Amino acid sequence: MTEKWNGRTVLVTGAGGFIGSRLCERLVEEGASVRAFVRYTSRAEIGLLKQLSPGILANIEIIRGDLRDFRAIEQAGREVDTLFHLGALISIPYSYVHPVETVQTNVLGTMNVLEACRKTGAKLVHTSTSEVYGTALRVPIDEDHPLQGQSPYSASKIGADKLVESYYRSFDVPAITVRPFNTYGPGQSNRAVIPTIITQALSGDVIRLGNLDAIRDFTYLDDTVEGFLLAGKAELWNGETYNLGTGEEISIGAIAGLIFGIMGKQPEILVDAKRLRPEKSEVMRLISDNQKAKKAFRWQPRVGMEEGLRRTINWISAHMELYKPGEYGL
Repeated sequence: MTEKWNGRTVLVTGAGGFIGSRLCERLVEEGASVRAFVRYTSRAEIGLLKQLSPGILANIEIIRGDLRDFRAIEQAGREVDTLFHLGALISIPYSYVHPVETVQTNVLGTMNVLEACRKTGAKLVHTSTSEVYGTALRVPIDEDHPLQGQSPYSASKIGADKLVESYYRSFDVPAITVRPFNTYGPGQSNRAVIPTIITQALSGDVIRLGNLDAIRDFTYLDDTVEGFLLAGKAELWNGETYNLGTGEEISIGAIAGLIFGIMGKQPEILVDAKRLRPEKSEVMRLISDNQKAKKAFRWQPRVGMEEGLRRTINWISAHMELYKPGEYGL
């Protein structure tokens, strides 16, 4: 437990998600009073928070609402020291089908968070995404790389990031933006490529994927979450952006081969046309320059790809009831 979070009240939006739920767990472990903002449903769903131990979950206050409702965010953010904003619609395929909802949630939702911080004085750790860079124009990608809206999702996140910058510059809202590259690990849905590969390999001999040549920079979940915590502890609040990536790149085809090797399997890979992005929308290469985060708050990715994949394979193998292998969802 560290003194930084002990006794402090923290709000996490997107708390039921893959990264948000693990961040909530870590914050409780470090002594914070945690409020978890999750999207309301009539089934009272709390996402991956339900996977946390009863002892951890008992120390999290669940608040249900919608990011597009300013009053809901304002009320949740009262007397909060730090707000971690992870809430967003993150599916790129979904953004092709429902761009309006994506923009409303990601842009208007972020503005509501900023207005709440402006009113309450809460400090903001905002979540960006490497998708805002689009296909690399130069590598490694540092924070000054041009932003390219190659999907409605990435465009919505560019808008959200720029709103954070503007509220820091215009209204002195204390904020910092962290920009994770492709995070993977236990709990991730098979909307993402690594769980898609693992679940199909566990259940059959044929793997259906999209673009095998796309190159990504994959970061293990615990390393990404550590980046959020260190960013909040650093007390920079300078309105700047910090990449969270390993600086190592691998193609989708190569990572599939690595997973097969760990699992001791050799399935056939088929390219599924419906999993391909529109040609001009596909991001072909992402690789981070993480020196800024290393220097500013001493962030260092520690879990190697093979170890991270082993942990992820083991977790998914034990929780296959949560997955529908081979089913392509938005």
